[in-house]
Amino acid sequence: MASTQALYEELLDSWRKAVLLGSVQNQLGWDEQTYLPPGGAAHRADQMSLLAGIVHQQLTTPRLGELISALETADKPPGSNGLLDANLREARRRYDRLTKLPTRLVEELTRVTSLAQQNWVEARKKSNFEMFRPWLEKIVALKREEAAALGGGDGVGNGAPYDALLDDYEPGAKSTDVAKIFASLRAALVPLVRAIAGATKRPDVSILTRYYPKAAQAEFAKAAAAAIGFSFQDGRLDESPHPFCSGMGPGDCRLTTRYDEHHFPGAFFGVLHEAGHGLYEQGLDPKAFGTPVGEAASLGIHESQSRMWENFVGRSQAFWKHFYSQAQTRFSEALGSVPREAFYAAVNDVHPSFIRVEADEVTYNLHIMIRFELEQQLIEGQLKPADVPAAWNEQYTQSLGITPAKDAEGCLQDIHWSGGMLGYFPTYALGNMYAAQLFQTARKAVGDLDAQFAKGDFVPLRTWLKDNVHQLGRQFPPGKLVERITGQPLSHEPLVAHLKAKFEPLYGL
Repeated sequence: MASTQALYEELLDSWRKAVLLGSVQNQLGWDEQTYLPPGGAAHRADQMSLLAGIVHQQLTTPRLGELISALETADKPPGSNGLLDANLREARRRYDRLTKLPTRLVEELTRVTSLAQQNWVEARKKSNFEMFRPWLEKIVALKREEAAALGGGDGVGNGAPYDALLDDYEPGAKSTDVAKIFASLRAALVPLVRAIAGATKRPDVSILTRYYPKAAQAEFAKAAAAAIGFSFQDGRLDESPHPFCSGMGPGDCRLTTRYDEHHFPGAFFGVLHEAGHGLYEQGLDPKAFGTPVGEAASLGIHESQSRMWENFVGRSQAFWKHFYSQAQTRFSEALGSVPREAFYAAVNDVHPSFIRVEADEVTYNLHIMIRFELEQQLIEGQLKPADVPAAWNEQYTQSLGITPAKDAEGCLQDIHWSGGMLGYFPTYALGNMYAAQLFQTARKAVGDLDAQFAKGDFVPLRTWLKDNVHQLGRQFPPGKLVERITGQPLSHEPLVAHLKAKFEPLYGL
């Protein structure tokens, strides 16, 4: 009979091959969003579908299930220090989930979403939801089939249909728990939003819509990403219709953004956001690549890193004490006579807005809550895809007091649904809360972060995050990871405290 070590090595070898093949699929997906000619969309969909099916079959072979079962009952070798148990836990969770999904469904979802993303790009350009509606109907039907096959958030038939999809991005999360913490966060945010709306002290946001040449934006954003620690030796920055980060594997992490020469924050803070994701990918243990625990703990934890670098660092007073003179040099026509304090206030302007990725820190989570509620209704059959624009606009009117005038600034603004990523959106708001709690702990652990940022020194924070979050990969479930680091379970209170401490002085409250 094979030894425990031999069985473990066979498991990891099989898993690595599947993950390596999946990284090829990721690279094709990146190319689809950046350089694929429109005429190649159908062929790319077939390529993606084929690869998805092969990866699924590799991760659901009976032999893989036998190995997991054998190792779960075997004596653990000396010195396994919990890593073997963590790999087994994650392998079991993934195997049990995937074996419930027929390969046919996996392939069809991949094919349809590949084509749908191409359609979404055109529909968004034309601000025409009716162009995209047939694709959304297909995707929602397939995702409902997926949720039914999985049976629930824990993979064994328990939980709401939406939980099965949420679990893919935030392992173990339940929509009822997410709804509760969102309700607590909303209750604290609404009074703050109202107080700011009534404030007489307002920033001059016209500063941000002056002329900012695209080439200078690209250079400045890339320089800032490099300064916080993103390695361009192991990564790159390109353009796409919707910003994203793709970690292909060790030494290859791709960021994208989009530019508007009359809106400075979009590309700059978008790059910082994606660079935060990139730092996580580049901080993962390369030796663990391809193993069940060799990836990020969850999408919520991933979002905590991007939101932290975008907002807690990038929109801080200390950050601009270091970078503002560089911004004035690169954009002398727009910023040459603008005081730093005025610029800082402008990039932290709080007001209801249509576009999620450009929303301020205070109102951002309301955008997520709207999508969370709409997604649940779509999966539970309470909302038809054809009725999404009206439901979307009604939610924005009720929650933010504004009504989108066109689909491009409403229900067509995000790529996620075209990619089949229903269940993803809650991780953004969870990520904000994780970020606040982690950043609060980092302040106590590494000293005066503001003084460090003002000097352009981001190494202490980046190193602390790498040691405490990145290198651990998926060794701990997301909630346990945060509690292990901070000593407290996830709470909305650190985020609310951060927002009040920052924005009440800005608006004279």
